Amino acid sequence: MERTIANTHQYEAWNGYEGRHWARNPARYEAMVGGFNRPLFGAARIGPGDRVLDIGCGTGLTTRRAALKAPHGRALGVDLSAPMLERARTVAAEKGIANAAFEQGDAQVHPFPAGAFDVVISRGGTWYFADPAAAFANIGSALRPGGRLAIGTPDSTGDAADTGFPDLFRIMGEFLPEPPVLATEDAERAPATMSTPGDVEAVLYAAGFTSVAVERCSAEAMLGRTAEDAADFVFEWGPVRHWFRHTDPETELRAREAVRAALAPYEAAGGVRQPGTGLVVTAVRG
Repeated sequence: MERTIANTHQYEAWNGYEGRHWARNPARYEAMVGGFNRPLFGAARIGPGDRVLDIGCGTGLTTRRAALKAPHGRALGVDLSAPMLERARTVAAEKGIANAAFEQGDAQVHPFPAGAFDVVISRGGTWYFADPAAAFANIGSALRPGGRLAIGTPDSTGDAADTGFPDLFRIMGEFLPEPPVLATEDAERAPATMSTPGDVEAVLYAAGFTSVAVERCSAEAMLGRTAEDAADFVFEWGPVRHWFRHTDPETELRAREAVRAALAPYEAAGGVRQPGTGLVVTAVRG
């Protein structure tokens, strides 16, 4: 079957270096984003017989957890990234989680079976879409009437972002000709669409959801064992490699050292941990 892709730049990234790096380092990335698992699953309220759809499942931890919470149901993880899905399938098989499955697809246009799921979840996988309203209308079509949506998404509001932790992107920007930007598919429509409460509500209501509720939650991201380890990890991220692709090696080394120095005061026995906030959003399919 020919695969339809609307978010082509994201498809290229997640099937290139970005996806391969996540697939090779699932534990490190899970340590970075896993603090949002508890609030997400608390909001999802997955029952033993639920059929769960996980959007942007990555290497599959959230899909596996959903499957375990629904032993008489099933969980399907969908993601753009073939390397990450390969890892997800391997781990699910190793752990004997037979009611977890995985498909490659772009959730904005993927042909989901109508009304086939009771719950949709996503941990950070829904803010890359070129057309968020179209994407959530398509995702909503996969839910039965009255089905539940629970997603975690970044919080870009200024007050929430003011944690006192070093702004690593600003530090990197001092060594780059242009300020670093986390790319989404459509520079005009997508960037902050799913990272402020008002915009999230507008998108979901436009997509046909009801009873939209948005709550902020706090979590820590584990960046590394030491400041040096954390800086090395940060400079392996796909976006950072992209930003520094045209700089000379010495400039990148100086930028890396500046990041390491900024993180040094935050070294602790538990590693370098970055405080942060996110949005946990729930809604009901109308």
